[in-house]
Formats: sequence, structure tokens, C-alpha cells
Amino acid sequence: MMVSFSGAHSVQTASSTSKPLNPEPLTIKAPKLDPPSSQNPNFPTVPILMQSSFYAASNSHHFLLSWKTPQPQFTPRKPLPRKLRTTFKAPTFTNSLRTSIGYEPEEGLGEDPGPSTPPGRLPVVIRKSGRVSRYFWDGDCLQLVGVDGRAASFGLDLDDGFRKFYRVCSCAVWDFFIPKQVSGNYMSYVKWKFLHRVFSSALQVLATQAMFRAIGIGYSRSLPAAAALNWVLKDGLGRLSRCIYTASLASAFDTNLKRVRFSTSVLFTLSIGVELLTPAYPQYFLLLASLANVAKQISLACYIATSSAVHRSFAIADNLGELSAKAQIQTVCFDNLGLLLAALLNMLLKNNQRLRTGLPFVVYPIFSALDLCGIYQGLKHVHLQTLSKDRLEIVLNTWIKLGKVPSPAEVSKEEGIDFLQSKDKGLWPIRIGYLDPKNQIPKLSMMAMRSTSDDDYYFISMETFYTRKRRTKQHGILLCLRERASTTDIIKGLLQACYIRKVLLMDENRWADKVDARDALDSALKEWPKLIDECKRRAQGDMYLLNEQMVARGWATKNILLSAQEQTRYSFVDD
Repeated sequence: MMVSFSGAHSVQTASSTSKPLNPEPLTIKAPKLDPPSSQNPNFPTVPILMQSSFYAASNSHHFLLSWKTPQPQFTPRKPLPRKLRTTFKAPTFTNSLRTSIGYEPEEGLGEDPGPSTPPGRLPVVIRKSGRVSRYFWDGDCLQLVGVDGRAASFGLDLDDGFRKFYRVCSCAVWDFFIPKQVSGNYMSYVKWKFLHRVFSSALQVLATQAMFRAIGIGYSRSLPAAAALNWVLKDGLGRLSRCIYTASLASAFDTNLKRVRFSTSVLFTLSIGVELLTPAYPQYFLLLASLANVAKQISLACYIATSSAVHRSFAIADNLGELSAKAQIQTVCFDNLGLLLAALLNMLLKNNQRLRTGLPFVVYPIFSALDLCGIYQGLKHVHLQTLSKDRLEIVLNTWIKLGKVPSPAEVSKEEGIDFLQSKDKGLWPIRIGYLDPKNQIPKLSMMAMRSTSDDDYYFISMETFYTRKRRTKQHGILLCLRERASTTDIIKGLLQACYIRKVLLMDENRWADKVDARDALDSALKEWPKLIDECKRRAQGDMYLLNEQMVARGWATKNILLSAQEQTRYSFVDD
């Protein structure tokens, strides 16, 4: 037999022979429930279900109490047989039903739990001072718990005291040395800077000791005289040479930053070697010390001039001041470690004067090599976002060849340092500047100038020149810029020149023969204007998409950094 409290509120038996009776309906009035208000936003919905213990019907229904509870009615049926009555269990109401009709609930029942979220980790992670923390919900409140940055779980108390102490110390050291928002290649740069500063500082200590020994060798009155003259020459000539060098290479600090920085670093290392020679030649102490100081001042001028550009390449949030401050902290700490290294070497050899005297000559080649290696490798991790002529040419060549703009890191790798300026520029190199009469191709140069109008801000011509090493004749492409030419004009002109070079390289021998042979020059004069116009149309069509990709890749397209020779412009005169 099945008994269910359904929508019809009827009691049915399994006996199919019994017929339904129609007595007076028995009604049970439930208290009227008020609708939810602002004071009770979580109004419970009470399911009502009553069924026998013999069978649970699969089609039994649940109904929800509405704001006006319907009055349930029981329709009695024919009395059950005695045998069945002995086994029938009277239906009972559930706790939820008793709550709704006035029964007192059991302990923990009838209370409004509200919306509950299962305990677990939330998708919010906080990184502060090198520490990684994550929000967790324990069922009642939020907790901000430190995690290891790789995986967070409920086993949060696994770190013992030593691990916690190590983590706190490492975070403090990290915050002390490293800026908060820098590019990903900054740490590699700092590692190589550590190598450079430590061994450079140690070399300077050994060089100073050598100079002190040189002052003590010779006449007894040489010390005050040498000190006075050294002061004058060191500060006077050193500062004068520093000013002259800085003025002569002002633009090179931007266009050839890496090459100038490494070149002056080599000069600085050589100056330390000159200072180490002063004990061997005490009679030339003033001359050697002054020359070494001049070299040091030049290197210092380059270091100061290029530091801001190097720091800016790592800043991703315009935090240049923070980067500069952290760089000074790193320099001081690394230099102190170099002082400690030099002091330890002297302590180890304090009982052997001969070894102590020869120590600088033994460690100088090793320390110098490590010093220069640190500088060279560190500069490789400096990815400048500013555009010079060489970097822009690499970008445009990649655009023409692959149809995409390379990143600053890719351009930095291809650009290199080129310390000895021995990098081959290939055939038909492009130069920005003015037309040198010694390198002109008379008819082509004249035709290029005559075709220039008031609407043009540059013109392109061919030129011939002789290489420095082999003194062989070579052909090139010249881009002449007009006064008030914008950055867009420079990019478009260089892109047009790159397209022209691509066409010339496809048939290099034919064009070279036409330029050199007088009888074939007329055909070249006819083809050159067509080539100029075709490449100009292609450059104009690429400008919009090229500029978008350059900005998206992180290039600073507001200005193009040009050298002193490349900044020479022409003026258009319409006579």
C-alpha cells in the first residue's frame, strides 16, 4: 500500500476494489505566513512530503508554501481492513511542516543558514614585498594566507621556522635591491653587473695600493710634491678631458650606446693597468697617474650619460627614479664586496712582501677579463625601445622579409655591440645625410634633386664610396632629409630606401654595370624614376599597419635618434 501527500491531498490504497466515499472534507488550517521583507530576506521555502514506510512513490510531489498557504484537505476513503491496519504506520509530518504550522523545531533545525559558499580558495592572489598570499574562504570569513607562489592548498602550515625566516630575509633583500616593476631581463642584467662591479672595485683597490707604493719610492720630498701636482692634474686635466669627450660624442650616447659604453669600459680597464705600472716607473708617476685619471674621467662621463637610457629600457611603469635609486644601492654594495675581496687577498699575502708586490700583475688579467665579460654580457640584456637609424633599418628589413615587426629583444640580439665597428653592412648600404660631391653620381644625383618638390620632405639618390678596409669602390643608397621632416617622413623614407635596395639586390650586377658604364647610364636614368615611384607607393601603403605593429611591440615611435652626421638637413628653395 502506498500513502502519498500529493497535490490532491488524497490518501489512496493499493486495493483496487474499494470505491471512494464522499464524506465531509476535513480541513487543517495553517497559520498565514507573511511575505519576505527587508528584515527577512532569506525567507525559507518549506517542502512538504508525507509517505508511508512501505513504499516510496517515484511520482510523489513536493509543493512550496506560497505567500497565502493553500488549505490542505484530506479526503477519507473506505475504512481499511483490520489486517492492514495492524501493519499500517500513521503518516507523520516532517520537521519543516511542523515549523510552518506551529510546532517547535528540533535543535539546529528551522534556522535560516543563508547562502553558503563551500570552503576553498578564491581566485585572488596578492603579491606584496616578494610574498605571495591568497584569499581563502573557511565557511565563515575570509583569510589571507601566504602560499609558495606555485600551488596553494589547505596545508598552509608546512613551513617551519627556518623556511619562514629564510623567506622573510630573501624578500627583504629583494625589496632592498630590486625595483618593483621592471622588465623580465632586468635580473640577468643585475647578475652580470654584480660580476663587473665586484672585480672592477677590487682592481681599483689594488691600483690605489700600487700608486701609494710608487709615491713612497724615490726621493723623500716627493710625497708632498707628487700629492700637490697629482691633485691639480687629476682634477683639472681629468675634468677638462671629460668635458671635451662628452661634447664631442653627445649624440653617440643615444645612437651607439652599447658600443660607446663598452669602449669606455675597456678604456677604464686599461687605465687601471697604467696605474699598476706606476711602482715600476716611479720617475714617471705624475705622467702615468694623470693619463690614467683622464681615461677614468672619460669612462665616468660615458657611464653617467648612458645610465638613464639603460635604466629607462627596464622601466615598465615610468619608475625611472626608483630604478636609479636601486642602481646606486647595487653599485655601493657590489663595490664593497670588491673591497672585501681585495682586502682578503692582501691578508692572505701579508707575510710575503714579494708575492704581495706581484699580486696586482697576477690578478689583473683575470679580474679584467671577468670585469669586461660582465659588462659585455650585461649590455646584451639591455633592450632599448628607442629607434636609431640602425635599429629602425633592422625593423624595416624584417618587415619587408617576414611581414612583421620584431621586438626590441630580437633587434638587440641582431644589433649586437659592434665594438670594433667591423660589422659588414652588406651591399647597397643605406646612409642618411647630405650628398657628398666626392661620392656623387652626377646625372642620377642631379635628377633626384630636380624631381624634388615642395611637398616632399626627403629624396633618395645613389652614391659611390670607398670602403675603409679594402679601399674598394662600392655603391650605396643615400636618404636626404628636409628640414622639419617628421618622424613619419623619416620612417617612410627609410622604408622606401629598403624597398629600393631589395630590388637592386635582386639584379645587383646589372644595376652596378649600368651605373659604372657611361653608355648604359641612360637606361638607368629611365628606370630609376619608375623604381622610385613604385617603392614609394609600397612604402605609403605599409605605413599605417607598420606603425600599429611598432607601437604594439613596444617601440617608441615619437622620435628617431640620429647622429650628428645624420641630422644634416636640406632646405627647399623654389626659384
